[in-house]
Amino acid sequence: MVATARKHEGLVLEDDIRLDHRHQPSGISDRIARALVSFMRFFADAFFAGRYGHRAVVLETVAAVPGMVGGAIQHLRSLRRLKDDDDWIRTLLDEAENERMHLMTFLHIAQPNRLERAIIVIAQMFFYYGFFLLYMLSTRTAHRMVGYLEEEAVYSYTQYREAIDSGRHENVRAPALAIRYWKLSPDARLREVVEAVRADEAKHRDVNHGFADQIDSGDRR
Repeated sequence: MVATARKHEGLVLEDDIRLDHRHQPSGISDRIARALVSFMRFFADAFFAGRYGHRAVVLETVAAVPGMVGGAIQHLRSLRRLKDDDDWIRTLLDEAENERMHLMTFLHIAQPNRLERAIIVIAQMFFYYGFFLLYMLSTRTAHRMVGYLEEEAVYSYTQYREAIDSGRHENVRAPALAIRYWKLSPDARLREVVEAVRADEAKHRDVNHGFADQIDSGDRR
């Protein structure tokens, strides 16, 4: 499954990305990262089931955390080691901002109720501190985990699109915010937004797996 190419201010919307790509775990670190993602996926599936709009609102609040945490830690490492960051900082901060825009978009699609707002606060708090600790202990494992998280995001947004195509979710008009951000046509619908977000997630998947691979190869420590 391959998407066609289009870019927005350095962030991929639809690129020649294998949307069905799955990284095979290799070693204990990968298996730990994969297990953590499977644990989170279990609870997301159990709580949200087919409510993809509400699922996106809650999960995107968590998805925006790794880029900000990683960018901040890489920034401090660059200062401390007096070494260039090889553009890791900007890449990670761009990722965090992109994920935040996903959240802002889906807030227009599905308004979270009080319980979901409470889950957002609790999940973000635990995930922030947990991911910060993981990044400090093993940067490689942290990036691999994000890569696996993004694989699940691609799968979830593919299911979301299929639900729209089948009529289980109404293909409403795209929010004006999304049309501006992704430079969509003025009459764009939800399906186009989901495709744009899915392509973003596929790009983040490849970037984070690539960062983990760089550490594996010794090109980055």
